[in-house]
Amino acid sequence: MIQMELSGLGFDPRNMSPIVLLKDSEERNFLPIWIGMFEAGAIAMALQDFKSPRPMTHDLIANVFEQMQAVIEKVVIVDHKEDTFYAVLEIRPKGAKDVLKIDCRSSDAIAIAVRTGSPIFVLENVMLNAKMVNSEKDKEETAKFQEFINNVNPDDFKKYFNKQ
Repeated sequence: MIQMELSGLGFDPRNMSPIVLLKDSEERNFLPIWIGMFEAGAIAMALQDFKSPRPMTHDLIANVFEQMQAVIEKVVIVDHKEDTFYAVLEIRPKGAKDVLKIDCRSSDAIAIAVRTGSPIFVLENVMLNAKMVNSEKDKEETAKFQEFINNVNPDDFKKYFNKQ
């Protein structure tokens, strides 16, 4: 599993569909997830710390878990099929040994994670199939590695192999 952070919300310029963008801690890999307008609004409201006069659906869910003293340990994006992402909420009820895994839409999972401060993870196979790569960071890392290779000297490794 790869821990991700919410990088932001945006719109796909081709069809003006909302997109939530997740990024890894090194900002090398990004996962764009196309979501619905209402879910985008729910995530935006939470990011802007907007409080509606009455609880919205994601607020209600977070409130129920809080009142039950259940902890949302993490949100995991577990699959990607036919342009649809699948997620699970991993919840530990008060006093329980086992974690409950509740199937949900990725956009709902992210909206709840933003409200509860829960970490967001993506399974590695999902990242491999659906990620975007930050080519600038890749170029930087490749250049650094190439410089290392070009300047490495066998004598640099003697201290690791000489046992005097």
